[in-house]
Amino acid sequence: MQIQRWLSADSEEMNPLVKRQVIHGANMTMARLVMKKGAVVPLHHHVNEQITTVLEGRLTFLIGGGTQELSAGESLVIPPNLPHAVEAMEDSVALDVFSPLREDWLRGDDAYLRK
Repeated sequence: MQIQRWLSADSEEMNPLVKRQVIHGANMTMARLVMKKGAVVPLHHHVNEQITTVLEGRLTFLIGGGTQELSAGESLVIPPNLPHAVEAMEDSVALDVFSPLREDWLRGDDAYLRK
């Protein structure tokens, strides 16, 4: 059993506008992303199903040929292998849950987040 305290956990600076904290379980990954206004996660896709919940702020997703805006308290389910990108419209905090776990992140294969 593992207890994670987000406010005291180490965070990794992915780029000057995005910081990430991660928990890997046996079958899923959870990440807390802190994004400054204007931060962009470039278009990418992965084998994982993803559920993003905006805790603070506002995010715009480019997904499925359109855009979807999420505000605090809203969640978006992203199916596996669906290309998507995200832009922070204001300072934001999001909680992402992935299943299965993000083996690419465990390998350090997350260069798209470091741009």
